[in-house]
Amino acid sequence: MEFMRWDAQALTPMPGPASDESDAAAPGPAPALDALLPLSGLVRSVSTPEFSGVTFHEVTAKSVLNKVPSGSNMPFEWTVNPYRGCSHACVYCFARNSHTYLEFDAGRDFDSQVVVKVNAAEVLRKELAKPSWKRPQVALGTNTDPYQRAEGRYALMPGIIRALADSGTPFSILTKGTLLARDIPLLKHAATQVPVDLGISLAMTNEDLAELIEPGTPSPRARLKLIARLRDAGLGCGVMAMPILPWLTDSDEALDSLFTELTNAGATGVTAGALYLKPGTREWYMKWLAAQHPELVGKYRRLYGQGSYASKEYRAWLTGRISHFKAKYGFLGTSGFSHRNARPAEASSTPEPGASTPLPGQQSLF
Repeated sequence: MEFMRWDAQALTPMPGPASDESDAAAPGPAPALDALLPLSGLVRSVSTPEFSGVTFHEVTAKSVLNKVPSGSNMPFEWTVNPYRGCSHACVYCFARNSHTYLEFDAGRDFDSQVVVKVNAAEVLRKELAKPSWKRPQVALGTNTDPYQRAEGRYALMPGIIRALADSGTPFSILTKGTLLARDIPLLKHAATQVPVDLGISLAMTNEDLAELIEPGTPSPRARLKLIARLRDAGLGCGVMAMPILPWLTDSDEALDSLFTELTNAGATGVTAGALYLKPGTREWYMKWLAAQHPELVGKYRRLYGQGSYASKEYRAWLTGRISHFKAKYGFLGTSGFSHRNARPAEASSTPEPGASTPLPGQQSLF
């Protein structure tokens, strides 16, 4: 395994040559004993001007295949997350609270303290080769984005894609990252080996709002171009239009713009739903709202009460508006994106009928 050459920016020192008094060869990267946190398998922590304000904690993982607990309502059984934390910095991200499991906070740390499983592809290939592996579909992009900016340097996804395809394991990817375009040839080849389901997360076309609320992501315009590139390559591409933000992106004008652009880009289906404010996300989002739109804070408190979901009345209203625009733009009877509709390349531009199942906590509107 080859580590990224950021030695000059390492926050934890790399070892020098073995001393003359020792017969041992110089070791590889040293354990980061003085790192910010005692992360399991930590090799070193790295900061670089190219990613200002972000620290990468490189770890060697013992396992990267994650089994979803039985009884979960998630539409998949297995996941792979090569990164923990996400430089996309989406204020509304539902996965923020998962960072607290690593003793980071769900706010700024989630955006700036990114854990990188540098040996993800190698470990995954070994796990997939076990006789006990029965090749169920594996979902990527369920917690944090596998094509966030760091992927441009670490390049973990090509090895992961090859390992899955070579083992005969179908897989799905959900991303906001246009870095996925780098792997289109690889994905086309993988789709000749196994079913592949690709989804782009895009819920607004307002470039100014997107820059404020998801500042580390490629622009909506860039993601629309990525959808078109995937379709031109013969790959299906559903869209996860979540979250729709009350009073910010739920107007008829905003929804009509979104569905117009998704239609023009060639999206094969749309899954849409309202903002979900689970603990960790709720506090961070409301802080942002108070700073950017203080006039909406009271409305949000009344709409969400003490829970994570918008009121039933609001969700019913939004269901009606989404259904209207799905019908207007020909998306009724399509299957959107849900990490469960893997299909081969050269799929028809019209997906198989049937409603998809959204991620937990995000209400599907069909």
